[in-house]
Amino acid sequence: MDLTEALPRNGEAMSDTHEVQSAISEFLNAFSAFRGDIEAKFDKQEERLTMLDRKTMTATRPALAAAHSADVPHKKAFDAYLRTGDDDGLRGLELEAKGMSTAVAGDGGYLVDPQTSQRISSVLTSTASLRAIANVVSVEATSYDVLIDHAELGHGWANETSTMAETASPQIDRITIPLHELSALPKASQRLLDDSAFDVEGWLAGRIADKFARAEAAAFVSGDGVEKPKGFLTHGRVDNDIWTWGNLGYVPTGADGEFTGAESLIDLVYALGAQYRARAQFVMNSKTAGQVRKLKDNDGRFLWSDGLAAGEPARLLGYPVLIAEDMPDIITGACAIAFGDFQSGYTVAERPDLRVLRDPFSAKPHVLFYATKRVGGDVSDFAAIKLLKFSAS
Repeated sequence: MDLTEALPRNGEAMSDTHEVQSAISEFLNAFSAFRGDIEAKFDKQEERLTMLDRKTMTATRPALAAAHSADVPHKKAFDAYLRTGDDDGLRGLELEAKGMSTAVAGDGGYLVDPQTSQRISSVLTSTASLRAIANVVSVEATSYDVLIDHAELGHGWANETSTMAETASPQIDRITIPLHELSALPKASQRLLDDSAFDVEGWLAGRIADKFARAEAAAFVSGDGVEKPKGFLTHGRVDNDIWTWGNLGYVPTGADGEFTGAESLIDLVYALGAQYRARAQFVMNSKTAGQVRKLKDNDGRFLWSDGLAAGEPARLLGYPVLIAEDMPDIITGACAIAFGDFQSGYTVAERPDLRVLRDPFSAKPHVLFYATKRVGGDVSDFAAIKLLKFSAS
């Protein structure tokens, strides 16, 4: 067989090459179209996911805000009441913590939200008042009873074989501290309340706290107990040498209306029982403190020392000093300095609820806010407080 017959002719070879190139070109075109279609679908899918993310973020923000608001429905309802007088939210509010069905107290006003109440309580505690060092208790009743065992508890010694002798019974005194209504009446213009940027709760908390702090501080020192707490200085006072329960013992300075030296302060410290001195504090006003700062011991050292750090109380003879402006000035016969363990000696009892009643009518164009709370106070241990009397005897 001739070899030339077995080889393809040039025309046939060129035809086959053209067909292959054509097939490859069609394949590449089809692949390119397929790729373009896939990329377009991916772009659409990515765009759809982006839109879904945006919708999710938009939908989530109100949900988060609503969830946060759900934690403080009382605050929102109270804010609406203060600004506009709308009490629908408060009337339907359930206070689970107190086991109450609503926050309504009829004509007595509405319960302040916990955040505002806490702000007021913080101010009351931090002010120069006996509350800062006294025993403060929360009660739900209209009075608080303190049981004091001021006698020696019966006791005896025995060994394993001896008979135990009967001991004497302790003597218990009951001190009842009634709660009284304390009120404040701040006012604001309706235009100010309509301003959404105005922090009405913060403003109200500041005004109420200021009024309450001043009234409480005076009552805890010199209140007569008639529709107010009974101050510790309104109880009977006797010379500490003849002290009896129901009175506060005093130590005389030895001179009318003045110090005779540091000795009277030292006598005052040691007139207090040892069991009370560990938590004892001095209480006096600023004018008296100015006189005490000048006192020196026999070696020329000042008895008064300022706190080592900011916020720490000054110390007198090593004991903290509370400056209470409602204490009397140094005059003849005045008990201008008190020293004692006020955690044991004086008890402040209060209800935890603070109420506000909005009054837009009595002082137009202003709105009055009638804020009330119930608080009481009295001496709970007459042995825990001693007084320095500026008199010859």
